[in-house]
Amino acid sequence: MNRRRFINQAGMATALSSCAVSGLHAVSPNNKLNVAAIGVGGMGAGNIRKCSTENIVALCDVDLERGGPTFQKHPKAKRFRDFRVMFDKMDKEIDAVIIATPDHTHAVATMEAMRRGKHVYTQKPLTHSIWEARQLSEAARQYGVATQMGNQGHSSEGARLTVEWIRAGVIGEVRELHCWSDRPLRGTRFERKLYWPQGVAQRPQPRQPVPKTLDWDLWLGPAPYRDYNPDYVPFNWRGWWDFGTGALGDMGCHIIDHPYWALKLGYPESVEATSTHVHPETAPLASLVTYHFPARGKLPPVKMVWYDGGIKPPRPDELEPEEEWPVDGVLYVGDRGKIMHQSHGGMPSLIPLSRMRGFQQPDKTLPRIKGSHEKNWLDACKGGARACSHFDYSGPLTELVLLGNLAIRTEGPLQWDGPRMRVTNNEAANQYVQRPYRQGWTL
Repeated sequence: MNRRRFINQAGMATALSSCAVSGLHAVSPNNKLNVAAIGVGGMGAGNIRKCSTENIVALCDVDLERGGPTFQKHPKAKRFRDFRVMFDKMDKEIDAVIIATPDHTHAVATMEAMRRGKHVYTQKPLTHSIWEARQLSEAARQYGVATQMGNQGHSSEGARLTVEWIRAGVIGEVRELHCWSDRPLRGTRFERKLYWPQGVAQRPQPRQPVPKTLDWDLWLGPAPYRDYNPDYVPFNWRGWWDFGTGALGDMGCHIIDHPYWALKLGYPESVEATSTHVHPETAPLASLVTYHFPARGKLPPVKMVWYDGGIKPPRPDELEPEEEWPVDGVLYVGDRGKIMHQSHGGMPSLIPLSRMRGFQQPDKTLPRIKGSHEKNWLDACKGGARACSHFDYSGPLTELVLLGNLAIRTEGPLQWDGPRMRVTNNEAANQYVQRPYRQGWTL
C-alpha cells in the first residue's frame, strides 16, 4: 500500500468512526438521503412529495387505506404499520424521517427517530404537551440531528419581511399584538361550518366496528384507550383533547410564528383565557387568550391576544370599508403605525394601505430560503446551514402555543415560570403541562 492510499483510507476510517459515534450517516450534498415517513396520508403525503428528490425507502401508516395512494407512488419503499418495527428492521438504512401523524404521537415517534440518530421533520404543533416540546428540543441538541417543524410559513418571504420591518422600527415600538384564526370554522363570512368538531361534551356513542384497514390500537399510541369511532379519524381528532390541540394548537404555530420571531417574545410572565363552554373531551368552539410578555433587553413589554372560532379583534379604523379584514392573521400595533399580514407567511402591509405607496422598505438582513420548507431541512441534513424552524426555535414556540390551551382549560389568570415549566399561582393547572402515557408507551 503506497503512502497516499494509506492516508486516504485512514482519513475515511476516521470519518466513518465519527459518524458511528454520533449515530448519523455520512451523506454528501450531492448524494441522496434515505428517507422514511411516519403518517403518509394527508399532510404527510405532501411532505413526501416535496422530498421526492431523495430515496424514499420506508413508509409507515396505521391505516392502509389512508396511506394507499402514497404506497402506490413509491412501490419500492418498504411498508410498515408500527414505526417501532420499522426502526428495528431498517435502522441502518434510514438517514432521515418525516413525522406527520396526529398530534398525540408526534413526540414519541420523533424522539425514537432522534435517539437512533435520524434527522427529523415533524409536523406542527411539534408536540401535544409543553413538557414534550421541551424534551424534544433538548434531545435534538443531545443527538446532533437536523430538525425542522412543519410550519412552512417560516420559510416564506413574507415572514422575513415582517421581521425586518418590525426590527427596523418601521412602526416604532410594538407593545400590542392581535393574532386570530377562524378555525375550527371554515367557509365564507356569511356561511360557515365546523371544519372539525369542537365544543362536544361527550364521546360519540355507540361503539363502532374498526375498519379492517386500520390498526386502532396503534393509532391511539400513547393516548388513553377509547373505543373506535369515525368521528375521530382520519381528520376530526384535532378538536379532541386526547389527540389534538384544538384551533390554537392547529393554527398557532403558523400565526404566532412571525411575531414570536420578530419581537423575540420568549416566555410570557402570565396568561389568561376566556372561551365558550370548556368540556373535558374537546376544545371550546371559540376562545380568547391573552399573553403578557415582560421587557426583553431594550424591547418593551408586549400584550398578545389570540382569537379563534370566528372571533376577531376590532377592525382597525385605518382600513377602508372596501379593504379586506382577513379571516386569519396578525395585527402589530406600534407607536408609529400598524402592520398586518395573513397566516402561513402572508406578505406584510402597512395600514392604512395608502402608506404602502412610495414606502421605502428597510434593508434585507435575513437569509432567504431557497426552495421549499422541506428542501431547507434536506439541505441541513446534508451538512448545510441549520434548518430555519429547528427545534431550538420551534420547541419554545410550541410551548408558548400550548400554554394557551393550558389557560383555556384552567381558571386564570396564571403566572408562568417558563424555564421551570410551572404555573406558580395555581397548582391544579400544572396537570396539563405533561400528560400521562398509556401503558407500554414512553418518551
